[in-house]
Amino acid sequence: MDSGHVGYRMQREIIDEERLKVLSQRLDYSQTNIPIHHRIKKALSCSVHSLKRSIVGFLPILSWLPRYSIWDYGMPDLISGISVGIMHLPQGMAYALLASLPTVFGLYTSLYPPLIYFIFGTSRHNSIGTFTILSIMIGSVTERLAPDANFLVFNGTNVTEEVDIVSRDLYRVQVAAATTVLGGLIQVVLGLVQFGFVGTYLSEPLVRGYTTAATVHAVVAQFKYIFGVSLKRFNGPLSVIYTLADLFTLLPETHLPTVLVSVVSIVVLILVKELNNALRQKLLVPIPVELCTIVLATVISFYVRLGSSYKISIVGEIPSGLQPPTVPNVSIFSEVVVDAFALAIVGYAISISLGKTFALKHGYKIESNQELVALGLSNTVGGFFQCFSVCSSMSRSLIQESTGGKTQMAGVVSGVIVLVTILKLGSLFQDLPKAVLSAIVLVNLKGLFKQYYDIVTLWRSSKIDLLIWLVTFVSTVLFNLDMGLGASMAFALLTVIFRTQRPTYSLLGHLPGTELYLDIETHMEVTEVPGITIFRSSATMYFANAELYIEALKKKSGLDIAKMLTYKRRQEAKQRRRDRRAERRAQREVKRQKRALRAASQRSRNVVFSVEEGAGQLREIDGDILREEELGWKERENSTVFVMPATSDGHHTWVYLKGTDPDTTTLGSLSDLQDGDTTTLDSSSEDTLSRDLERVSLGSLGKWTWDIHSIILDFSTANFIDTVGLKTLRSIFHDFGEIDVYIYLAGCQELVVEQLERGGFFSDVITKRHVFATVHDAVLYCLKHHGAKAIHSYENALEMSGTHL
Repeated sequence: MDSGHVGYRMQREIIDEERLKVLSQRLDYSQTNIPIHHRIKKALSCSVHSLKRSIVGFLPILSWLPRYSIWDYGMPDLISGISVGIMHLPQGMAYALLASLPTVFGLYTSLYPPLIYFIFGTSRHNSIGTFTILSIMIGSVTERLAPDANFLVFNGTNVTEEVDIVSRDLYRVQVAAATTVLGGLIQVVLGLVQFGFVGTYLSEPLVRGYTTAATVHAVVAQFKYIFGVSLKRFNGPLSVIYTLADLFTLLPETHLPTVLVSVVSIVVLILVKELNNALRQKLLVPIPVELCTIVLATVISFYVRLGSSYKISIVGEIPSGLQPPTVPNVSIFSEVVVDAFALAIVGYAISISLGKTFALKHGYKIESNQELVALGLSNTVGGFFQCFSVCSSMSRSLIQESTGGKTQMAGVVSGVIVLVTILKLGSLFQDLPKAVLSAIVLVNLKGLFKQYYDIVTLWRSSKIDLLIWLVTFVSTVLFNLDMGLGASMAFALLTVIFRTQRPTYSLLGHLPGTELYLDIETHMEVTEVPGITIFRSSATMYFANAELYIEALKKKSGLDIAKMLTYKRRQEAKQRRRDRRAERRAQREVKRQKRALRAASQRSRNVVFSVEEGAGQLREIDGDILREEELGWKERENSTVFVMPATSDGHHTWVYLKGTDPDTTTLGSLSDLQDGDTTTLDSSSEDTLSRDLERVSLGSLGKWTWDIHSIILDFSTANFIDTVGLKTLRSIFHDFGEIDVYIYLAGCQELVVEQLERGGFFSDVITKRHVFATVHDAVLYCLKHHGAKAIHSYENALEMSGTHL
């Protein structure tokens, strides 16, 4: 080896020692060493700066309103707010039908929540108000708790029963308000306890599958207005199937004028929306097709008298003015708690996803927990004013962003538009056909219908995500919205558990010329480090995959510890039996020598003794052993072995003739006897078992122990370790230590090391010197301390490739 390479190795060793010292210092320092009272004092400490930051964090309006520039932001926010307010009017009334509520409550929902979000929200472009999915979910609750069957009354003749619409709608408003308040309180509590990450459990495939299934419920709910038939309302599992079956039976009763109004409205809406898309670069603001449609339809209905002359269902009376706040009916809370939780989670997931999209595009930041609080307060306060659940709407938010909206001041402008409509213009829409509102709902669902293409996209990219999408869609369609959400979330979490329970295990090899260690199976250019096995799991080791981890480690390393420990124990037991037999033979030898001394004077010099008769007697004269020349031979056949005295180099040995035929036997000394030979010397059946165990070859045990002296566990993918993982690690250290294989950890995050310390993992046997910052550090340590023989061949291989370790 040239002097340059020797110098390089010396420098590497110095660097390695320094790395070990630095790592040891880092590991010794931990936040767990900070006294608990210091942590409590720091957490409870308060200063003017922290107080101001907390207030501004809870009231984000204080951070941007004092710096609001009317010249820069005033006109864009005004144009954007008017555009969004115009959209609020038709959507608020249409989505109130989805919620099975009077249309005026949709206008209330478009007024109060945006004003609350203006104060507490952090997104500049989210338009808070009615949304398709949440309206459907509210509608399922209101019709479940307040079905028509509960409000049947006899008419004046006491012959037929009619639905008391006023009482029914009044109770449905109470149900919707109570559900909204409870859902809002859940959101506020989750936000205050920093549970903003809860939305991350709703993956994108789950949300898209859920919203796509919700469109099915929305479409089915609008059929009664589109076809002008009276469908029964079914609740619970398979309600969509039952509703469709009822629709098919009532198709002969379809009201043709209603169908005509629906078709014309749908065609007009689609054509104008496509025109907006085609001319979006040239138009300052999109054509308010929805508002124009309801205005035109109202005018036509008023003059043609569609309600009275053609029996087309119309909106009816819309009261002017605002309703005073009322306390929700808390007795309903217990019946809607599950629905409220589902509304809270789904609404937050939709809002935060839209908010993050706009924030990333325009370069600002939104706070997840504050968004949860803002949305919760919007729902809670809105519930006191008979509003139903709200979240950000994709269509309105896109309009607010595309028309130049800069801040939530646009939401205030849109609220003013809705307020003016409620106070002065609401009564003008009393003759509006409900079929037109249903047409608006169906056309606005067009974007959600396109999500069916996700099936093709996910099939190409991820089969598991496709499975989540399909399970979410099917379960939501069949089991209703609340049960479908729970089932889909459970299934999505199961897929995560399954993927972490069945991670990819791999052995790493060194990439010559670098400090990188890559998968041997996928990278052909890497080389295996002699005597060292580097093992990595693609997931954190925890209770669900701990057993699989240790099984994969044994399989990948080729070390069958159970067999090897069994073999080792058997060898130790055999050695103990050999020692006992040797001790007994030594005792018999002493007795035989004594008998030989007594018989020496009575026999001639050349005597042959058999085993049964005290074979191999020696004679001593004056304490000296007679030389071989002074001894003669006289052979007598023994049943198995002939033993004769002999001397070699002045040392006494025994010469054995094995076999029943003296002419065909072979010679060997006692020290050369194998285990099979000892069976002829008063051996037992236990010796036969030992001989059978000896026949177990090293090859049958897999990769033999001595091929590997160290195993490095790459823990760079682990972000935590639980008690089961700790026990598994201890077991790995103990079991492999039994067969003289050293275990080391590499790439541990600081949190993992702290958890190892708190769990009492480190001891006199397993110290922090078994933990390294990188795999390369661990490899260098193993080669230096355990691989003295293997390192030479490895360095020669590296020199041949022109690289250095």
